[in-house]
Amino acid sequence: MTSLSRRLASSLLPVSVLMVAMASVQSGASLAKSLFPIIGAQGTTTLRLVFAALILLVVLRPWRARLNAGSLRTIIIYGMALGGMNLMFYMSLRTIPLGIAVALEFTGPLAVALFASRRPIDFVWIALAVLGLWLLLPLGQTSDHLDHTGIAYALGAGVCWALYILFGQRAGADHGMQGAALGVMVAALFIAPIGVVHAGSALLAPELLPVALGVALLSTAIPYSLEMIALTRLPAQTFGTLMSIEPAFGALSGLLFLGETLAASQWLAICCIILASIGCTATATPRQQVQPLVPAD
Repeated sequence: MTSLSRRLASSLLPVSVLMVAMASVQSGASLAKSLFPIIGAQGTTTLRLVFAALILLVVLRPWRARLNAGSLRTIIIYGMALGGMNLMFYMSLRTIPLGIAVALEFTGPLAVALFASRRPIDFVWIALAVLGLWLLLPLGQTSDHLDHTGIAYALGAGVCWALYILFGQRAGADHGMQGAALGVMVAALFIAPIGVVHAGSALLAPELLPVALGVALLSTAIPYSLEMIALTRLPAQTFGTLMSIEPAFGALSGLLFLGETLAASQWLAICCIILASIGCTATATPRQQVQPLVPAD
């Protein structure tokens, strides 16, 4: 076996694992949408985060982390950003297709990567991202039928994702995977009162618990574990480039599981955002590359 063949074989497993992780995240979002008519997006977010927190509590035992005032503040902001990101993303799914919501939300990490950019090539990626947004937002003639509130929620989720990355880096540097578990616990505590006020005792309905557990597993526990496997076997640049195609997974998941069809201009918009993210990641310097600690959606 040649050295090229060995490299291809060694990268096949982590790449495949990462593809499964992205498919799992978007399948979980599709499953979560089935709960909206019963407990709303607020209740669904609550159940997902509570179950995810319980799973990570058992697996990672975050109580062993040693916190000081500074790291505790970072964990709290990180967890609140994670909770807000999940809630606003699910709120957006009530009125806009999954693929479009993922693409709009993805502008958050893209903005983080481009914020400090000054090289000429970076403005190409900015232009592609702006073109994609123009095609998706009501500013474009082809997107007037999209719900404005849903768009605002998806963009708000993107802002929270950007904060999640910035403060998640600090939490991960201080406490590693235990920091991620602590962040999910904070997110659950932050969002739970909103879900309880909205859905009340319906959150305790026994028939909902298996679906909620499935959402937590598909959206958090399974992809979280798979992404950790991929991260240890792939260069950060390769990992980031592959993660950039997640909006396409969202669009395909919406089409397959929810019957959400998109116009040609909307597919073009998603492709522009994907290409902007891939280009930004592929040409980034090491200090620009930022990776999420847990799956976002």
